[in-house]
Amino acid sequence: MLDDISFSAKGKNAVFTASSSNVPKKVYTLDLATNEIKLLCFPEAEEYSKIKLGEVKDWNFVSEAGREVEGRVYFPATFDANKKYPAIVYFYGGTGPVEKSFEGRYPFNIYTANGYIVYVLQPTGANGYGQKNSAVNVNDWGKVTAAEVVEGTKKFLEAFSFVDAKRVGCMGASYGGFLTQNVITKTDIFAAAISHAGISTLTSYWGEGYWGMWFNAVAAAESFPWNRKDIYVDHSPIYSADKITTPLLLLHGNTDPNVPLGESWTMYTALKVLGKDVELIEVDKQEHWIMQY
Repeated sequence: MLDDISFSAKGKNAVFTASSSNVPKKVYTLDLATNEIKLLCFPEAEEYSKIKLGEVKDWNFVSEAGREVEGRVYFPATFDANKKYPAIVYFYGGTGPVEKSFEGRYPFNIYTANGYIVYVLQPTGANGYGQKNSAVNVNDWGKVTAAEVVEGTKKFLEAFSFVDAKRVGCMGASYGGFLTQNVITKTDIFAAAISHAGISTLTSYWGEGYWGMWFNAVAAAESFPWNRKDIYVDHSPIYSADKITTPLLLLHGNTDPNVPLGESWTMYTALKVLGKDVELIEVDKQEHWIMQY
């Protein structure tokens, strides 16, 4: 996957960085006349010469609605099909697809190094799959995507018998954090869940979130709290908090201007009142993207 690129003054050459799901970032040169690519440098070559990385394999499924949902599976470097492994199911942040880049804020390779199988899926509505695909998310707010997460996880468990079905967790950020909360109001198949900067109440996000009204102008086109209570109430996880049985960890930067901290506090308070298993980690002086901790 191309990360950054810079062109020469005369436009004859370019220098770029690139990585993939299990290949660390490297620097390459590109001859624009011949399309010849050469490795310029690999800054972490010595470090990674001592590290063995696991395989990453594409794995897609066709949903009950007939849509192909793309995904991939990350394996530990010491993978043994005769053993049982815990697993993490991860889905997009925002509605942007999960890139096939190396590590990042959610370093799947680190998770596999700690003995997990990681299943990453791209639910319907992810950017880059065409307008028809993206349009499914309009005025849906989790109905289709939550169903795909549950269906995909069940089919994943059927396909990979080495995954311990009793030790599968899920996690997502921003819209993915909302989706995490939404999913666990509808199923108990996950042993634990993590919601980073997730939306618990669509009405408050619409009014307070820095991108709230702008995002909803597309995601909930022509729909507002006063004319579509079926969306703003019925699709808000907080109104189904009593249905949650999955232990939940809420993560949130306390200066987040996009999804305000109150979205996590609201769910945390509700689950505490209900006597549910929940924890909230507030990261000081961090915004929507937690860059320092």
